[in-house]
Amino acid sequence: MLQALFVFLPMLTGRDVEMEETLDVSEHRLVELKAKVEDHNRLRQELQHLQAHLSGIHHQVDTYYKVPEGRLKLRETEGKEKAELIYYERDDAKGPKESTVFILRIRKPENFKTLFDIILKKKIVVDKRREIYDYRGTQIHLDVVEGLGQFVELERKTPASIEDIRKSKKDLEELIRRLGIEKRNLVSESYSDLISST
Repeated sequence: MLQALFVFLPMLTGRDVEMEETLDVSEHRLVELKAKVEDHNRLRQELQHLQAHLSGIHHQVDTYYKVPEGRLKLRETEGKEKAELIYYERDDAKGPKESTVFILRIRKPENFKTLFDIILKKKIVVDKRREIYDYRGTQIHLDVVEGLGQFVELERKTPASIEDIRKSKKDLEELIRRLGIEKRNLVSESYSDLISST
């Protein structure tokens, strides 16, 4: 159902929407994990020691909408004209987990939000500051989430084969060990779920 929505949205909104990238469930996946942390400064030192590359610092506002399956959010990034509509399916499990992602770029997010407020119900808004580091094919996000605190999130694009997914999970487990992140601090829920439960 949600995949069909991504096909028909460009027809509904004309030039306001363009297909940027589709991560097909049978071919492309993300392996990711998230943890609650107390001190981003310590992690920055560890990332510097690993020679991870800081690729950007962003203020992002994610508006989540209620959908029958998966999660759907509109991401607006301060200073960027275009927003991203992101639909993803992911298990709520601690530790490295797989997710499939679909992304649309939105040229006029305000017009689009008006449309979505008509056809879908808004669930929650997540306001965060994100530092993005790149390290050997893994994106490392240092997030400060309004109302929740500090987190670290790791994402790695991975082919859909069982062997590649297993290797990516092992790589993330090794990376959190090197960053000194304790497994007891791993988080299974999305930021939207964490805010909804507070």
